Amino acid sequence: MRLFERLTAADQHTTLLFNRINHLRLPARLFAIVSRLGDGVLWYSIILALPFVHGAGAALVSLQMIAVGLSSYLLYRWLKRATGRVRPCQRLEGDILHSVAPLDEFSFPSGHTMHAVAFTIILVAYYPVWAVFVIPFTVLVALSRMVLGLHYPSDVIAGALIGSTTAILSLLLTTPH
Repeated sequence: MRLFERLTAADQHTTLLFNRINHLRLPARLFAIVSRLGDGVLWYSIILALPFVHGAGAALVSLQMIAVGLSSYLLYRWLKRATGRVRPCQRLEGDILHSVAPLDEFSFPSGHTMHAVAFTIILVAYYPVWAVFVIPFTVLVALSRMVLGLHYPSDVIAGALIGSTTAILSLLLTTPH
């Protein structure tokens, strides 16, 4: 078996393991709620609230989060179309229990994870007090994508890498040295 085929098999197997959690009522509801909040609802609320919570200077942090979100989104859309990777809930239909509808057709990379990681890095870089809230939420968002059968682990890892890269580059470009 070639390396790519072994990695694909491992990705599918791991997704099926994570998806077992979706068969339990309470965790399934929790991950569905986290996923919904990760659609943008929570992040948009934080972006809008920052200047009210931390003062007018926080508007620049909000703008940086928006800029990183948009630039990440453009890369994400291109990758989705270029790879055309079918979601686990479609490829493994019958084996995957999915209770949340996907926002788009393709799986690679995870946009929820990408944005959660990017926004968390920027927010915590400026306001470390937020870490106790947003880091656990970001971890739950990443897990929710696999538990709900919407993404493979490699999709989530790629999303995290893209999000962290765009956020760190943004901080390097905007932070005085």
